Amino acid sequence: MTAYYPPIVYIVPEAENGWLLKTILAKRMHVSRKLQSKLKLTEEGITLNGRRVYISVHVQAGDVVEIRMEKETSDDILPQPIPFDILYEDEHILIVNKEAGMIVHPTHGHYTGTLANGVVDYWLQKGEAYRFRAVHRLDQETTGVLAIAKNPYVHQHISEQMIDNLVDKKYLALVHGTPDPRQGEVDGPIDRDPEEPHRRIVTPDGYPSLTRYKVLESWTKGSLVELKLETGRTHQIRVHMTSIGCPLIGDKFYRHAIYDRQGEHGEPGSSLADPEPHSHPTEPVSEIMELDNFISRQALHAFELSFEHPVTHEQMTFRAPLPEDMARLRQKLEA
Repeated sequence: MTAYYPPIVYIVPEAENGWLLKTILAKRMHVSRKLQSKLKLTEEGITLNGRRVYISVHVQAGDVVEIRMEKETSDDILPQPIPFDILYEDEHILIVNKEAGMIVHPTHGHYTGTLANGVVDYWLQKGEAYRFRAVHRLDQETTGVLAIAKNPYVHQHISEQMIDNLVDKKYLALVHGTPDPRQGEVDGPIDRDPEEPHRRIVTPDGYPSLTRYKVLESWTKGSLVELKLETGRTHQIRVHMTSIGCPLIGDKFYRHAIYDRQGEHGEPGSSLADPEPHSHPTEPVSEIMELDNFISRQALHAFELSFEHPVTHEQMTFRAPLPEDMARLRQKLEA
């Protein structure tokens, strides 16, 4: 006997009397064609008033439309008892606060020790069967709010919200210098660096990329900046902030321009001449390097995520507090 997740239910209103069931599925329940095709192959995948029907039938006001997805497991992910911080969970989604250094999903060379390994084990210990589906990505060293869907419908629904720019993702970063102006946007196309394929750069031939920012606090050596992504390019915040002369403190990959101006023996000059446009003059080189060495990763935290719950349709907002290492760095900047 096939095991299903709890059904997603829709009651046809008077205004939709006579609509085709397939229209209800697509326009009101937002079920993708791919998922519809999969549901049609299961006994209780799509029902109308408790009965299996063709999606070409007409519905009447008051009819109850239900979709049921078969239970799944991540058989390709090894369960491991890895602790992680849960911000919210229901039968449809899991929201976690990812820690620094944790890879989200197993990749080549990293089959264990990931967030996915820990989540799969957590579900297994609870006697629950879900397939691990991270809705979006966070870099290995970036902390903060991460959404995980428990079924393909939820994953598809939130992904579509992201495509339609209906998901609000906000980040906090501690950067060198102070962006000028203190509130604005970085509209710079991003693509791979032809000389270093793993690195991204701002280039006229790149993909459209937009980051909005606002300086929340500023000190002599750096600033606390709130950032909102309008596009989702790889390393977007890190690339954009570097492009305006305010790289993230601690970033070893997108480093401050001063590192490229050191002498043959890696000895920096006494100060940074010609700082990048849009940034205030920076602090002495020794202090730039001291700050970068104070934290072991880029000072970037995904502190807020907002979207419409795919099933309840409630607008939900999740927040993660500033992690300890960034809090200590902030205190150092204040001092």
